[in-house]
Amino acid sequence: MVVPSLAIVDDKDCTARPFWLSATAEGAKLALRTSLGCQMKIGGFYEHQLPRPWTRDSEHRLLKNALEQVELADRYGYDFIWATEHHFLEEYAHSSAPEIFLAACAARTKNVRLGHGIVQMPPGINAPARVAERIATLDLISDGRCEFGTGEGACEVELGGFNVVQEEKRAQWLEGLRVAVRMLVEEPFTGFDGKYVTAPARNVVPKPFQRPHPPLWLACSRRETILLAARLGIGALTFSFVSPEESRQWVRDYYSTLENECEPVGYAINPQIAMACPFLCDRDETMVREIAHEHHGFFMYGLGHYAFFGQHEPGKTNLWQNYKNQTTPIHIDDPLARGGQRNCIGTPAQIREVLKGFEESGVDQVLFLSQAGNIPHELLMSSIELFGREILPEIKERDQKQARAKAATVERLNEKLLNRKVKRPVAPSAPTIIRAAGHH
Repeated sequence: MVVPSLAIVDDKDCTARPFWLSATAEGAKLALRTSLGCQMKIGGFYEHQLPRPWTRDSEHRLLKNALEQVELADRYGYDFIWATEHHFLEEYAHSSAPEIFLAACAARTKNVRLGHGIVQMPPGINAPARVAERIATLDLISDGRCEFGTGEGACEVELGGFNVVQEEKRAQWLEGLRVAVRMLVEEPFTGFDGKYVTAPARNVVPKPFQRPHPPLWLACSRRETILLAARLGIGALTFSFVSPEESRQWVRDYYSTLENECEPVGYAINPQIAMACPFLCDRDETMVREIAHEHHGFFMYGLGHYAFFGQHEPGKTNLWQNYKNQTTPIHIDDPLARGGQRNCIGTPAQIREVLKGFEESGVDQVLFLSQAGNIPHELLMSSIELFGREILPEIKERDQKQARAKAATVERLNEKLLNRKVKRPVAPSAPTIIRAAGHH
């Protein structure tokens, strides 16, 4: 059993370090770096979009380019890299094994935190034991830089591919999450018999570097799921593109619900709200906005195709061709259609102003969505470099001034909310003895 204490500020590197006491090594303290502590972080987000036509080398080059971008982002001081998990979503998301991509990122980076944005938790897609094993292994390989984002999955193309019923996906997500988190913490895991998961007593190894477990998150597209994340004491990864002013109320609602209604699903809370935002940075505003309009437009079209209006034939439907050949454009709530207030596309000066608005609204992290459509790799690299040179240093300087206040808030919430957590099941009175196959 691992017993939590409260976060303690380390001003030197602007992080809050939780200390844990292990019952098996009384008094031994393990200091683990977490994502908490600074006021607003910057993250990069990857769907691995790949519009047709494809060549034999297309997917190979896509992933290699993404790894180059991640290395550059790490050098310039990005705080997070996130990779989604989607299945069968041709052209829109070729990111079906994010744990492999993030492990490759871990080998190429030193500081950036590595986020699953998200792991699809219905047990028919990912068995809880396999999730716990992969999360712990990534956390160990990365020296404690893993973030455990979770979600339900969305569209019928992928959920139906694993025979997950749409109406049951949320219940499956929550049951799978509860079991996986227990597996990360319990020694041994004492077993579970639920509606969607049946798992016998086993000691799931390895255990994560961060104790009790990496920070937990939930993918959110509506206010309803943001409040659900708050009630469970986990971070909200928000993929609705809203302006800084619109995000202000979402932040208020999240933190108010967290403080007043939270019953933690994990063994440490992760009080954070992150907002996704289209990103592309260049001194030529006209050029960068034209490119973004076309290729981020494809991102929104692909989302609509799989989630709302499309009729998809696997291996046949050409999403990019359909997007380009629209005779009557389908109306989509496009964040680029409302000018610069809902996105970070433009010159350094324009992006600086948008990010100041997000900071003032209380957002903890902005997730840059830049790899969309066929945006050239060279432009993605130059965007990271220009942003990293001219904007990111001042954001980090402001963040450091807020570190103590943020850490004090986390400490207070930890103390208050972890007392509400429902007690874990008591270990069975009889030991679990498993006979080797040779006995049968």
